[in-house]
Parts: sequence; structure tokens; C-alpha cells
Amino acid sequence: MRKATITRKTAETDISVEINLDGSGAYDNQTGVGFFDHMLDQLARHALIDMTVRATGDLHIDDHHTVEDTGIALGQALAKALGDKRGIRRYGECRLVMDDAQVVCGLDLSGRPFLVWNVEMPTAKIGSFDTELVREFFQALSTHGGITLHLDKVHGFNSHHIAEAAFKAVARALRQAVETDPRKADAVPSTKGTL
Repeated sequence: MRKATITRKTAETDISVEINLDGSGAYDNQTGVGFFDHMLDQLARHALIDMTVRATGDLHIDDHHTVEDTGIALGQALAKALGDKRGIRRYGECRLVMDDAQVVCGLDLSGRPFLVWNVEMPTAKIGSFDTELVREFFQALSTHGGITLHLDKVHGFNSHHIAEAAFKAVARALRQAVETDPRKADAVPSTKGTL
């Protein structure tokens, strides 16, 4: 069963994440940060990963800790659900368009976390949401999920569209990478024999 539950409690946040890598994209995400919930919904739906997130955090300060810590917990859940990564495709890529925005994602479930971020946002806010938190989320996801993650904005002038294109591109690439490779369902996808 490629499922995982992670709970993470600190002085700043209390987070639980449940995922099923072999789901249908069902989601129920409640973090108290409306725009972020919308992005998590997109991530689940387009990755076909069932996802339930519950987060309470120090939103009276700002959204930073809630967004970053959710990325940490989700990365840990992905790593746990993948186990030894036997049989997965490992790599994924997507060029995703949303109106004016186009974002390209390439990722490797290598166990070697690394984020390349070339996604400038033209505004500091999307409603009340700080656009810099999009990068913070993906940095935490990459680090704690053991993901080499590259994101590049080709173009775009609307910050909402750019952010959403980034989440959807990661989702579609992740969907490819976690899928079982029918030609190598019993093998770890590495010449090292481990990931």
C-alpha cells in the first residue's frame, strides 16, 4: 500500500497529512490559508494523489510557518509512501500552460533534494497571500521528499496564473514519476540498486 500519514507538531504549527499515491485525486485540504488550500487541491487533483491536509498555525503572525511546515510534512509523507521506490518511473516532466502563464517542471525522485527555482512573480501578493511562499513550499517539499525539482517560468504576467501553473506542473510531473513502470515493476530505477 503506497499510503502514508504524517503528523508534525511544533510551537508554530500542528499539521497532519494523509496521502494515497494510487488514488483518484480526491482532496480535503484545510490549512486556514485559502489560496494555499486551492493550490494543494490542484496538486492532489492533477497528481491523482488522494490528499487530506489539516493544519493550524500562527496565522496571526503570517502564513509562512503554515505553508512551509505543510511542505515539510507533505514531503515526508511522499518519501514514506514511496518506500524503497521499487517499480516507480522515478522521473517526471510537464510543460503546463494557464492563460498567460507557462511553467516547465522536471523532477527526479532521486533521494537527493535540490530545488532550481526560476519562477519570478510580478507581484508580492495574490490577494493576501505572499507570493514568496510558493518557493518556500516547494523548497520544503523538495528537501523533505528527497526530490530534485526544477521549475522554470517561460512567461506570464498574472501571479495567480503563474503560481497555479507551477503547482499543476509539479502535480503532473509527480504523477508520472510515482507511477509503476510495468516493464520494471520489481526493480529500483537506479544502476546503484537503491534510491
